[in-house]
Amino acid sequence: MACTPANSLLQLKGSSQQRPVLNLRRNIAAHYSPGLFNLKGDGLIHKGFRLQSQRHFIPRNKFTVVRAVAIPVEPAPTESTEYRKQIAERYGFKKIGEPLPDNVTLKDVITSLPKTVFEIDDVKAWKTVLISVTSYALGLLMISKAPWYLLPLAWAWTGTAVTGFFVIGHDCAHKSFSTNKLVEDIVGTLAFLPLIYPFEPWRFKHDKHHAKTNMLKEDTAWQPVWKDEFDSSPFLRKAIIYGYGPFRCWMSIAHWLVCHFDLKKFRPNEIKRVKISLACVFAFIAIGWPLIVYKTGIIGWIKFWLMPWLGYHFWMSTFTMVHHTAPHIPFKHSEEWNAAQAQLNGTVHCAYPQWIEILCHDINVHIPHHISPKIPSYNLRAANKSLQENWGKYLNEASWNWRLMKTIMTVCHVYDKEQNYVAFDEVAPEESSSIKFLKQIMPDYA
Repeated sequence: MACTPANSLLQLKGSSQQRPVLNLRRNIAAHYSPGLFNLKGDGLIHKGFRLQSQRHFIPRNKFTVVRAVAIPVEPAPTESTEYRKQIAERYGFKKIGEPLPDNVTLKDVITSLPKTVFEIDDVKAWKTVLISVTSYALGLLMISKAPWYLLPLAWAWTGTAVTGFFVIGHDCAHKSFSTNKLVEDIVGTLAFLPLIYPFEPWRFKHDKHHAKTNMLKEDTAWQPVWKDEFDSSPFLRKAIIYGYGPFRCWMSIAHWLVCHFDLKKFRPNEIKRVKISLACVFAFIAIGWPLIVYKTGIIGWIKFWLMPWLGYHFWMSTFTMVHHTAPHIPFKHSEEWNAAQAQLNGTVHCAYPQWIEILCHDINVHIPHHISPKIPSYNLRAANKSLQENWGKYLNEASWNWRLMKTIMTVCHVYDKEQNYVAFDEVAPEESSSIKFLKQIMPDYA
């Protein structure tokens, strides 16, 4: 079973067999493509489309001869440019791509990329290390010097800077950092240490995310909540509502805690490397934390380590959910899943403020990374330019904004085959006051 935030909460409480949500099909969803659907309230609205619901009865004793006439068929909404513009605006996207044809393969997309985007450049790789080390050191200096009222700004900078370490380790895990694989293992392990993230366990889980992106039960990143786990206990239901609602930007903490420290979750041939990573993490905790407390006290540990770590998890959660979560992006069972559609058509490119993109080494340029994880982070922009030239009409694109976050946090909740998602306040309105509160207080501008 995939280790997702909802599953993380479930495993903390006790496991249950996952089954799809009850059928909550809407008329428009039934009439048109299941990839795009109708929601009530703050969900998707269809403008300019009507269903012919009238029934026409013919008396038994009368017969009418009707001449066949060719009538132009209006394109389905998923094929309508105007329709996609409407829902892009509704969700906070700049553009929602056309559905990718079934006959396009992932190999077709990969071979369209220039070979230069796959080339490893050691100078560029170590430049990313220099940027992260320098920006992190600057962040720690800012924390030490800032008055209390400027500490949130210092924490925001430092948490973003340390996210750059994660991206460096991320490249190492994909073997796209250095031509020397031993160097990649060492750098990846060291880059993850300030985050107390075990490198090898994360790598094994993350590889499966790339192989099974947006595949139900198999993708190890974020998935929709399943109806049966949502209904399994009142305590778990409340935890899931808050986890996928107000605290969604920190849900990666549950994923980190549950999915990467349990040896039972790994294959026998992975255990040795997992144990080495876990030993490194526990050594950092045993040595690093007491040193921080010895030098700066408990308050210093909170200021210099905990708050930047929470800032890192904000970005870890936000990047992950924005890259793969939207009302129009379906999760599919393995027998229906298509690799090219999931990686090109089901992944989102999202632009962030430039300082964030620099400190996080362009991890937000995410579609080419899912086309091939072998593309180094410093080549993602060149690869994305190629994708825009050759496959641009199929790409999902956004700039980070309140409406986008509001859509994800208040709509994208419980799995439904026809609609993709049903919001908590539709499934359990009496228990979803936190979701209703988010809808009221979160700004709606894109």
